[in-house]
Amino acid sequence: MSVTDDRSTTTTVISPIADPAPLGLAAFALTTFLLSAANAGWMTKASGLAWLGYAFFYGGLVQLLAGMWEFRNRNVFGATAFSTYGGFWLGLGFWARYAFAHPLAASASVHDLGWILLAFAIFNTYMLAWSTQLNTAVFGVFLTLELTEIILFIGFFANSSGIIKLGGWVGVLTALVAWYASAALVSIGLGGRLQLPVGGPLIGPRV
Repeated sequence: MSVTDDRSTTTTVISPIADPAPLGLAAFALTTFLLSAANAGWMTKASGLAWLGYAFFYGGLVQLLAGMWEFRNRNVFGATAFSTYGGFWLGLGFWARYAFAHPLAASASVHDLGWILLAFAIFNTYMLAWSTQLNTAVFGVFLTLELTEIILFIGFFANSSGIIKLGGWVGVLTALVAWYASAALVSIGLGGRLQLPVGGPLIGPRV
């Protein structure tokens, strides 16, 4: 006597989602631009807090969502980068809105920022190294961001307005590079005739 297994195997095909990287880069770029413009001393007729709301919602929440979608895309680099910097903006916004306002924190606020930026510069260092395997545009974002964070944490530790202003200028450059990378990836995602180049990886795949 033979027994036949009539059970069939069902394969579920999950459709891919759109690339969330252009959104994450745009959110990072705009919030970075607003804060860097304030650090550079450009907002002479403004409060200098234009970045704060966007740190919670665009640079923070939207970038965090982009990171979660990158997990769905199995992109470990994008998921780690966007989720971390989404958390960075949320944390920085919370610190500026609540912790900085605390009487015990007011006198140490400048050094607080130095420690925050030092910690993220450490994270950014290895992400910069791994970005060499992606493309030139993304590498440019992490390179200019690395310089921004280093200059700013030195400036905040030294309580030097001149160094902080320099960090603001480099931060504006970082925002422009991130906007370019975002625009280029949008153009590639559209698949049309007008596309911006992102360049190849500085370090090619292992053979």
